[in-house]
Parts: sequence; C-alpha cells; structure tokens
Amino acid sequence: MKEGLIAMDCLFCSIVAGDIPSTKVYEDDICYAFRDIDPQGPVHVLVVPKQHIQSVNAVDDTNKDIVAHIFTVIPKIAEAEGIAEEGYRVVSNIGERGQQTVPHLHFHIIGGRDMTWPPG
Repeated sequence: MKEGLIAMDCLFCSIVAGDIPSTKVYEDDICYAFRDIDPQGPVHVLVVPKQHIQSVNAVDDTNKDIVAHIFTVIPKIAEAEGIAEEGYRVVSNIGERGQQTVPHLHFHIIGGRDMTWPPG
C-alpha cells in the first residue's frame, strides 16, 4: 500500500473514518486525537494523522508538515487536559521491538502522574 492512502485494515484509519467508536479529544483537517482504551496514566491521549503514515520511519519530505502540525497541536491538548504546566510525556513507538502495536503513526500524550526513567 502506498503511504497516504487510507488503509482499510488499519485500526486508526477506521477510527478516523468513524467506523470504530472513540472518545474524541481534538480534531482538525490534519489530525485526530482520542483517549487511549488502555490508559497508562490519568491522561492518555493518542494523536494520529488522518493521512495513513506507517510510523516515524515513514516520515519524509512529502509528509513532514503533517508531523510538524501535530507537534503544534500536542501542547494545546496538554493544556486542555490540565497537564501542560506539571509536565507530560510524548511517545511514538516504532516497529515490533519498539512495541508499535498499530502500524499507523501516532503519538501518545501521557500525564497526570510522575513518569519513571528509563521508561521501559
């Protein structure tokens, strides 16, 4: 499948399309944010591009503006969720060993508790 097309077998593409329910936190023309169904903190939001991009490894000159946009949205979500001032973590897992369970680029915003280091 070419990058940028909606992947019919992709969980996150189905969520963005509204075929699978989610608890929306934010949406614009470029990205969609929703609550994680297995939260790892009091706040755990996933931010996904509406365009299907496999992972961070697939970010290139044709889609880098999408990722830049998402990184302007993340602080707005953190502010709305009440975690911007106290701090939060932004994570993107890549590949099997990185624990990427859905092959669609996504960023976890996790906050509302102290984060440990190393993370895993």
